[in-house]
Amino acid sequence: MSIMENEATLHVAHRDNHTHRDVNGGWLRPAVFGAMDGLVSNLALMTGVAGGDVSHRTLVITGLAGLAAGAFSMAAGEYTSVASQRELVEAELAVERRELRKHPLDEMRELAELYVSRGVEPELAAAVAEQLSRDPEQALEIHAREELGIDPDELPSPLVAALSSFGAFGLGALLPLLPYLLGASTLWPALLLALIGLFGCGAVVARVTARSWWYSGLRQLTLGGAAAGITYALGALFGTAVG
Repeated sequence: MSIMENEATLHVAHRDNHTHRDVNGGWLRPAVFGAMDGLVSNLALMTGVAGGDVSHRTLVITGLAGLAAGAFSMAAGEYTSVASQRELVEAELAVERRELRKHPLDEMRELAELYVSRGVEPELAAAVAEQLSRDPEQALEIHAREELGIDPDELPSPLVAALSSFGAFGLGALLPLLPYLLGASTLWPALLLALIGLFGCGAVVARVTARSWWYSGLRQLTLGGAAAGITYALGALFGTAVG
């Protein structure tokens, strides 16, 4: 095999193995937090009410109300949060766009100085900055990345975040409720299914992090189980006191 063919093969192998996870998308964080929050919060809510020795009907209504209220609350919160963040970024981009229009030479010099500070020779930095500044939109993108640390073309969508959060929370909150909807009359089937779901959610999250699946799963199982246990004890305590 020739040297050029070997280099081409190595380049393809590097390209195929040198990929990164999506860390800026607008769906991953709200989906993950939505599922976790839905599962933990509705499990804790239902175990707390179950600790008060209420009827099957009351428990099911509590779970449904927790699912609906939590899903809408999460969606509204995510939409407002991401929309506010996006509006802030767009306002800063407008400032940068105005500066590029009014003071192009100063902005080009600023970009060159930035490259120099990173080890590029002054003459080369000036030439690169001049070439990149010829296209106003490209210049804006470069300045946004270098000065603000953002990519104008990859801003998260408030709608995607809201829908992801709503759907994920609803699915998570449904797990502890499902056994009751299928006819269960005690807490144990719901608790078992919810704990399995907690471990599963943690293990799935590990696929987009550097943690092992069992560590992430056990961590979520422990936290969710602790929340359920505490609220059950509080429900039993308050139920006895009220009764």
